[in-house]
Amino acid sequence: MAYEVIGKLVAKYDTMQRSETFKTREFVIEKSDDIGGRIITNYIKFQCVQDKTALPDKFNIGDELKVSFNLKGSKWSKDGRENYITNLDAWRLEQAGSLAQNMQQNTSSTKQDFVPDADPGDVVDDLPF
Repeated sequence: MAYEVIGKLVAKYDTMQRSETFKTREFVIEKSDDIGGRIITNYIKFQCVQDKTALPDKFNIGDELKVSFNLKGSKWSKDGRENYITNLDAWRLEQAGSLAQNMQQNTSSTKQDFVPDADPGDVVDDLPF
């Protein structure tokens, strides 16, 4: 399932070689929302894997980005205890600038921050009215 979010790039880190065949790179965006007249700021850390680790290179700190990403989760056991980890795997970064301003002007206070991509044909309208 794919998601998108728009925010300001505030950090990008070096690529980490996790194993002989696996590498990752993390970056952080800042996303602020006006909720009932109060500005709430969140910092969201994403990771890029393998051939996507070069994606942040095209952007500078302070740039407004649209990040397309997938939610990934895994489970493992260690010493009889179950552990879970969730990753936000970014697979596309785009300059957002005016796109972000247009989206904020055209959305209502009931908008969702993370909206999954959906095929309109997959949406079932089963409301009784």
